[in-house]
Amino acid sequence: MSRLRLSLACWNYDRTRALADGSVRPDGIDLDYLELPVEETFFRMLRHREFDVAEMSLSSYAVSLSREPRSFVAIPVFPSRMFRHGSIYVNADAGIREPRDLVGKRVGTPEFQMTAPVWIRGILAEHYGVPVESVTYFTGGEEEPGRDEKLRLDLPPSIRVERIGVGKTLSAMLAAGEIDALYTARMPSTYGDGRGSVRRLFPDHVAVERAYYRDTGIFPIMHTVAIRADVYERHRWIAQALAKAFAEAQRRTYDDLAVTAALKTMLPWANAQLEETRALMGADFWPYGFAANRATLATFLGYHHAQGLSPRLLTPEALFAPETLESFRI
Repeated sequence: MSRLRLSLACWNYDRTRALADGSVRPDGIDLDYLELPVEETFFRMLRHREFDVAEMSLSSYAVSLSREPRSFVAIPVFPSRMFRHGSIYVNADAGIREPRDLVGKRVGTPEFQMTAPVWIRGILAEHYGVPVESVTYFTGGEEEPGRDEKLRLDLPPSIRVERIGVGKTLSAMLAAGEIDALYTARMPSTYGDGRGSVRRLFPDHVAVERAYYRDTGIFPIMHTVAIRADVYERHRWIAQALAKAFAEAQRRTYDDLAVTAALKTMLPWANAQLEETRALMGADFWPYGFAANRATLATFLGYHHAQGLSPRLLTPEALFAPETLESFRI
């Protein structure tokens, strides 16, 4: 029986490397693994549907579900997760000493619908008393001018979003005080450049993020894996096959992290960090699958709807291929 050949666009992660090198092969599928930067993958998939399967921004995927016809069907696999308290940067002279000081300020974000800022705005609103509508947002390129939203947005008038000027970048604007803060996925180049004009809102962000996890049990999801809807409808079986393969590739990474005879990463205290992470978050600290992530997804979707990015409150079940919502037992 011939195998189905599919293209998969995904970044170079330790948890997907076995798919990239072919040591893990999905049942019945030959993958052409395209190792691309995440921004390029998202843009090409969302704008032009160039790949059969792709890593995708969770927020962009949720936005796409309000459009007809449906373009993508996701599986409950999450190649990117990250705590985001450390991704809030402020101008050192803006008078922002605590989260509440953000109220009334000018806040940059590369795209309003980016997943990282959705989490940041939601966490600030829910846990720190900074309503989403209490600041003015400025969008555009962080390091290079001209970045646009990948998807057209229809936001409520209470949320104020403005484009930055032609030739401007958010990183430079933050350092110059033209914006007061920046919610972003990437560290801006003006942070740590020796001038001291940009600092983190939470200097000890790791401790803050650990406390957030202890309080909420949430490890924020950034990206999922989306199948082009027309490919999925022709071959419904591939959703399970891909989910199983991603899980197996991740299992091998868990095994690699647990090796103690010699370090497989270049982090000197990787073993100690693994022990600390397991003590706080459990052995499966980066869970795939639907059930283990339902509460995290529900929190995100609540933020997404409250920020005007989804016209109706989506349920976590609505995100994924129905056959991947339940795990099977052997």
